[in-house]
Amino acid sequence: MGYSGLRVIYEALTGHKGWKPAWRDPAPQSEYDIVIVGGGGHGLATAYYLAREFGQARIAVLEKGWIGGGNVGRNTTIIRSNYLLDGNEPFYELSLRLWEGLEQELNFNAMVSQRGILNLVHTDAQRDAARRRGNAMILNGSDAELLDQDGVRALYPFLNFDDARFPIKGGLLHRRGGTVRHDGVAWGYARAADRRGVDIIQNCEVTGFRIENGRVRGVETSRGYIGAGKVGVAVAGSSSRVMQKAGLRLPIESHVLQAFVSEGLKPLIPGVITFGAGHFYCSQSDKGGLVFGGDIDMYNSYAQRGNLPVIEDVLEGGMALIPALGRVRLLRAWGGIMDMSMDGSPFIDRTGIEGLYFNGGWCYGGFKATPASGFCFAHLMATDRPHAVAGAYRLDRFRSGHMIDEKGQGAQPNLH
Repeated sequence: MGYSGLRVIYEALTGHKGWKPAWRDPAPQSEYDIVIVGGGGHGLATAYYLAREFGQARIAVLEKGWIGGGNVGRNTTIIRSNYLLDGNEPFYELSLRLWEGLEQELNFNAMVSQRGILNLVHTDAQRDAARRRGNAMILNGSDAELLDQDGVRALYPFLNFDDARFPIKGGLLHRRGGTVRHDGVAWGYARAADRRGVDIIQNCEVTGFRIENGRVRGVETSRGYIGAGKVGVAVAGSSSRVMQKAGLRLPIESHVLQAFVSEGLKPLIPGVITFGAGHFYCSQSDKGGLVFGGDIDMYNSYAQRGNLPVIEDVLEGGMALIPALGRVRLLRAWGGIMDMSMDGSPFIDRTGIEGLYFNGGWCYGGFKATPASGFCFAHLMATDRPHAVAGAYRLDRFRSGHMIDEKGQGAQPNLH
């Protein structure tokens, strides 16, 4: 069934009796050519591009829970390509270009809203860094504008410009950045992959890998053994636990990242704002709630919930930037499990086990990377060669000394 405005009108007039399930609920087959472990955004996108771009067939996506129940539905929905380093910026620019045509390609309303992202600067050093980042973005085909204080004030007059501790001196504006409906992304990719013959198998947890003579032969699951010619793992914060079942140890730690939404308000924030003097970022949803977040919880955890000190820190940053937030009521909070790599950048690479591929270590950048991550992972699995924009995302880069450290924090994952 194709979706369209006319279809919505027709169903409304006929009692909505013609809608069909968005994707099938098949029983797992005994064997597939390709098995993707993880039914989040990255896993579903990988399966879709394997079928659409690379002509692969007999593909299954295995999800231990339900589609949309993991990190793809537990984030602040921001998309952007405002990175600095050559190993990152071309990749995220590809992702943003894929976002721009995603809804037409998938025939699904993912609510892609390029409302712009403004990174505020509070010191002369931050302005210099923003200028450098903006030039790197432009050199890689993205967009960037360096605003002075008057330019920021014209967009967001309600910010605290005269704070003695954190005066706002300007900002770096990335107009093509914005937000996307997170669960719409999962549902859109699931539906599009299913239409190309991909089996999406929910409530199917991988409990082990069958490896013979250095090659993966399939996976053990809660619904029985499933043979596979190739296996790709894209399970975000569960990466270390799942890959450990194959005898592999990853340069990754898992931390909780909390997100928050306020009560519904009248239109206040037209774009996305990030605070340069602390880790706070905020946008407003189409329902009126302010959606915001900050730092990860600094201890390791696999729990999808956070702690009160981080809530306090995030709200303090928000109050310093937008004092009017003190009158707003917090509606709810949630947590996602971040797979924090040692340099803050991801991995899309083959493992030392033939036929086993890994996609993870996305830290804060997983949701915005969804289209390019799926495309590049599909390229790797189909051709056994890394895509040109993902060539730096190797598992051995720490051994070879080729870290991709955007923040210059060194090999300490909780600081990225």
